Amino acid sequence: MSTLNGLKLVNTKRSNKMPPVQQRRNKLMKGIWEQMELCKAKQAGSIYAPVRLRTMKNKETGERTTLQVPKRVRAWHWTAENGKTCLSVKYGAKVIPLAKGMTAIELESEVDLLDTLATIKLAVEAGELDAQIEAVCGAVKRGFKK
Repeated sequence: MSTLNGLKLVNTKRSNKMPPVQQRRNKLMKGIWEQMELCKAKQAGSIYAPVRLRTMKNKETGERTTLQVPKRVRAWHWTAENGKTCLSVKYGAKVIPLAKGMTAIELESEVDLLDTLATIKLAVEAGELDAQIEAVCGAVKRGFKK
């Protein structure tokens, strides 16, 4: 028991449910992480191709098999008419407005993408974009209602 004396022991229960705000933050941070990996691969001259598992049923035998298929990751950045790189932040397929009427960030070049994405990730972790995420999420929910 002398080994455990140096640890802080508490009596608590693990919550089975994460708050919706944290779930939305995690989803956005996962998308930002994918964009960062895409930028790193592009700068290294390689291709970022994550895979996902997909279960397929053989029509002839009826047997189910699990295959690894490439996941499509679309870039959130593009080159504008003035030659500068623009970056928009997306929650699913919807663009998050970063300020009133402002949906993109203008960068001097693609080299600044990783630093900008890291800054956005810190803002999401701090909860600075919670209101914008909630608004976009609410718009998606309203689309499913009749």
